[in-house]
Amino acid sequence: MSDALLLSVQTGRTAPLGPDSVPSAFVKTSRQGAVAVTRLGLEGDEQADLAVHGGFEKAVYAYSSVHYPQWAAEFPQLADHFTGGAMGENLTVSGLEESRICVGDVHKIGSALLQVCQPRQPCFKFGLRHDNKYLPKAMVRNGFSGWYYRVLEPGEIGAGDSVERLARPHPEWSVARLLRVLYVDRDDRASLEGMAALDALSPGWRKTAAKRLESGQVESWTSRLDMPAG
Repeated sequence: MSDALLLSVQTGRTAPLGPDSVPSAFVKTSRQGAVAVTRLGLEGDEQADLAVHGGFEKAVYAYSSVHYPQWAAEFPQLADHFTGGAMGENLTVSGLEESRICVGDVHKIGSALLQVCQPRQPCFKFGLRHDNKYLPKAMVRNGFSGWYYRVLEPGEIGAGDSVERLARPHPEWSVARLLRVLYVDRDDRASLEGMAALDALSPGWRKTAAKRLESGQVESWTSRLDMPAG
């Protein structure tokens, strides 16, 4: 995977976001030099709501730089927003995207070992960050989600590090496929059964698949995507 490169590293602190001052660490600042990676994420990074962000299963959020020109083309009025860190990601990478990585992939970046564990699900804070309520639903539609890593071995990373794939235990389960099952092929029982049994997938996603299989119903994400009335 010599064509994959870490372009920039970002961390953020919890601060008020939007007109209602919603607590969020969505706004990230670029870091220079080596940044320590712990089991729970990057040193100096915070999460305002640990129920949906952070923790071992969502320790580090990565995003593909290839999508930023695509966002700018769809939302030209926000074109100058779409640079590294605009999605709230910790790592902005080139040479990777959702169709090219799989759950369970182990990547060496710098001296840290990271494992892909799930796609990112957008919420209304993405819209607040850029003052556009349509952005979260656009991410669901276009599949430009990015992905979360769990940290297998702490270390240090920095812009310019290569992203080397060391293992791929589940080549049939790309991040793009998971997004299709979640949002498009929502009642595909064979895929849901596979998701529920996928050991490298984060427990929350496995639980979602198991619930769909048991209930036969699809959960609604509307409340996560809609910005609160100001």
